[in-house]
Amino acid sequence: MKARYAIAAVLLVTLVLGASGLSAQDKSKAQPEKIFIPKQVKTVLQEGMLSRQGRQDIPFTFGRHLYLPARDSLHNIVFFKVKNADLGFAPAAPAEAAAPAAAEPVPQTEPAGLQAKFNVFMWFSTVAQDGTLQTVKEVYAPAAIETPAAGYDPEKVESYTFGYPLPAGRYLLAMAVTSQDLTRIGTGYVELTTPNPGSFVDKLDTTPIFFAQAVEQTQAPETRVEIHKDCFTYSILKMQPKAENVFAKGESLDVFFFVFGLRPNDAQKYNLLIGYEVKKGAETAIRYEAQAGDSPLVSQPLPLKQTVITKSDKGETSEQRDLEAGLYTLVISIADNVSGLKVEKTVDFEVK
Repeated sequence: MKARYAIAAVLLVTLVLGASGLSAQDKSKAQPEKIFIPKQVKTVLQEGMLSRQGRQDIPFTFGRHLYLPARDSLHNIVFFKVKNADLGFAPAAPAEAAAPAAAEPVPQTEPAGLQAKFNVFMWFSTVAQDGTLQTVKEVYAPAAIETPAAGYDPEKVESYTFGYPLPAGRYLLAMAVTSQDLTRIGTGYVELTTPNPGSFVDKLDTTPIFFAQAVEQTQAPETRVEIHKDCFTYSILKMQPKAENVFAKGESLDVFFFVFGLRPNDAQKYNLLIGYEVKKGAETAIRYEAQAGDSPLVSQPLPLKQTVITKSDKGETSEQRDLEAGLYTLVISIADNVSGLKVEKTVDFEVK
């Protein structure tokens, strides 16, 4: 069981340079006024701002909110869900092929896939203690999502994401999903709260912990807000989180998080020890060997294999078995060997 030290090392370098190609708004510089949200969309968003009641032309719901460190900010990853039928998937235009010679048979083209084109508008406002809102950023993200025609289910609800860097704080996101011609406008509202990384002077904490199903390295960070289906980007990584934390028998957990509050030693190195334990109720199902680390960014694969000991007249035998179906809790114990600070985090998951 080894951590992805290469991923952690590469990402820490990009954190210094900026984990996202996007940049949070710099209030110290005068910004020319630009219109990112059309007037008719902004009017609809304003109508539901106080009540937080969305318009249902294109119904959508918000999912989880993740955040990870970026230069001078936190990279917020927002999940939302939309039914296929509401996005208007239609056959995508097939690519044009070169005309064959007259004597050659005409090749049979494969059925085209389906594509949905729509707009996403994001309106970020800070939320003061008295509830007062102040606009900090407006964002426009055109989306073009493709899916295979085979197996397409118009009633299926799919998950989409986008990422945006913001300084630590409390925000209201007013979001609209619209048709390209703006005749259909769906709106929704959600509060996003992130901690100040500099506030962890006498305690440890982590970013929201998630399980990665797949991780790919990209050539460069994205430089504009993109809408992704079933995955999100962070710096030079494209990550697919495990949906609903549900695993099949034989799969592995791949836990990903960042630790706040670690202190470097005299050599400016981190020194932490992380223990992992899978529990079923009050009983321990799996206890892994504690992992030493030197990075606040943790990417750790954990095989869901259980050691089963069988006793007989001939003595004891042990074998590795897949974890049985059921509800479990991953307990993560983090200790900073420099400061002596500790924290324990838990994440529920299911094996089916």
